[in-house]
Amino acid sequence: MRSAAPGILIAAGLIQYLGASIAVTLFAVAAVGAVAWGRVAVAAVFMMIWRRPKVDFRSELGRRRLGLTAIYGLALVTMNLLFYQSIARIALGTAVALEYLGPVLLAAVTGRGWRIWTGIVFAFGGVFAISWVGVDLAAPGVLAGVVLAIAAGGAWAVYMWVGSKVARAGLGADSLALGMAIGALAFVWLAIPGFAVIATSPKLLALMIAVGVFSSVVPYGLEVFVLSKIPAGTFALLGALYPATSLLVGMIILRQIPTLGELGGLVLITVAVMLVTWTPRLRRAVPGRAGRSGQGRKLGESRKPGQHGEPGQGRKPHR
Repeated sequence: MRSAAPGILIAAGLIQYLGASIAVTLFAVAAVGAVAWGRVAVAAVFMMIWRRPKVDFRSELGRRRLGLTAIYGLALVTMNLLFYQSIARIALGTAVALEYLGPVLLAAVTGRGWRIWTGIVFAFGGVFAISWVGVDLAAPGVLAGVVLAIAAGGAWAVYMWVGSKVARAGLGADSLALGMAIGALAFVWLAIPGFAVIATSPKLLALMIAVGVFSSVVPYGLEVFVLSKIPAGTFALLGALYPATSLLVGMIILRQIPTLGELGGLVLITVAVMLVTWTPRLRRAVPGRAGRSGQGRKLGESRKPGQHGEPGQGRKPHR
């Protein structure tokens, strides 16, 4: 299974960012916020049907857990909104690379050792290569896109931190489903009136459903499967494959050819992710990520909430 894991995760990444590339095409006909909301809403519907989570309003513990789940879902939706606003302005691969600063900085706060600090140096080197060499910050919207991608990374870090608490509470995937639903309801105002053009067109609605399924549901399922077969540390290390897959999808689907600075920055950030997630002794995950999805964890311990998996055991999604 270990030999197949990289291929499965590459497939998950390709599917996830294929969903993001479809979302980019929808930006031409609907507001970015409406598309981002649509992705979460579609994923929430599928997840709620699948998990059918039970909500305990009676006990104090149940209400406290519901509040934690609500924060979890709000962080997830905020992350996706910021990410979609970013890819509306800059290339997909560049946005994903910059977004990974969030997990790297979270590792800096929660971890220690030479690998963490070396990873930070590589990460900031990557940001410099992208921001000052790879892209023209004077071009319309580019500076905003860079800032939004970094902000999405910050929201991702919050999502992972809260997700680790959700996982320790033993809430599992049910909290992801319920959190998505709460987040979608809280941000429904973004869909008014921008989502109407999508909802009234069968073709656009089908594309919107594809975005939700490709960006969240399918990657989440693949990541849960892989995590059940390999140690969580190995899973986290393989998460470094995602920036490269986003670059590949951006090149093929969106014809976004990266500059040398963008390529160099992506490589540096990928190395940073590998450094902060690598552990000398890998242990299997203890049952309790997210849906880019995937799209809560500490790097090197568990997966990327967001984008998609058991919170605290995986990564993002859901972007």
